[in-house]
Amino acid sequence: MRLLIACLLSVLAAASGHAADKVRVATAVPTVFTFTPLEIGTEKGIYQKNGIEIEIFSMRGDAQLQQGLAAGNVEFGLGSGPGLAFVAKGAPVKGVAAFALQPANLTIVVAANSPVKEVKDLKGKKLGVTTAGSLTDWLARETSRQQGWGPEGITIVPLGAPTSSIAAMKNGQIDGIVIAAENAYTLEAKGDARMLLNLGNIAKDFHTHIIFARNDLIASNKDQVRRFVKAFFETIAFMRANRGETIAIGAKAMHMEPSIVARAYDEQMGMLSPDGVFRPAALETLARSWVELGILTEKPDTSTLYVTDFVPPR
Repeated sequence: MRLLIACLLSVLAAASGHAADKVRVATAVPTVFTFTPLEIGTEKGIYQKNGIEIEIFSMRGDAQLQQGLAAGNVEFGLGSGPGLAFVAKGAPVKGVAAFALQPANLTIVVAANSPVKEVKDLKGKKLGVTTAGSLTDWLARETSRQQGWGPEGITIVPLGAPTSSIAAMKNGQIDGIVIAAENAYTLEAKGDARMLLNLGNIAKDFHTHIIFARNDLIASNKDQVRRFVKAFFETIAFMRANRGETIAIGAKAMHMEPSIVARAYDEQMGMLSPDGVFRPAALETLARSWVELGILTEKPDTSTLYVTDFVPPR
């Protein structure tokens, strides 16, 4: 009888120990390659191994992502590095890991028959971006600045969703678009556009994507945050070591052809951080961009915008 009771207690303890925490994770946009560590880690059981079960939601940009976090609708958010400016403005969240570095997942495209052949031909031309003050806006201005034309050397045209920008480019209303690389690959495959520049070359010291967590969660359940972050970077390590499986799962998650996802893997895998460490030079670039875009009047103390508890020490 004592042996039977001991066995039952052992089984109950094991079951209790393997009960996964259910967490809600929102992405700033529907799944793109850099966000696939969520689906790939789930498919491969990496989150479950770390005691985490995730439910994924897609938002319409950083602002809605931060609203969802502030309202307590989600525990974690995958947003942009520029989204750290919301923290500077008082959003009740912190960055807990910087998981993507230079913006190699964004490009400038022009129409396939465009007379614009090189970056230098963009002077005075019109580029479509998502919204004023967005990352796409700043990258267009930074491209102009690095060409020596100043931030106004390219005319910025905020057009919202990529479909609007693509239509405007086809109609000749604008000369090009700052667009997600996956969309650029698809447009090239259809013969509708030509990639002019990968913007990872424009901002090499950068944090393109950040994992955000609510302040109350960080304070009350550090272990859960730690396990989620650990699983996320274990997934990135798996992706780096398993190209074929990553492309297959990614194609399903992104609803794209494997050939497009294969190109995304080859061009974007290198921007995914192996450790999530926040880098001073990247944070300085972000702070400069917020002032240049008029989001903040002066550079904030960036050390107040994130925590280092969940990534390796520098």
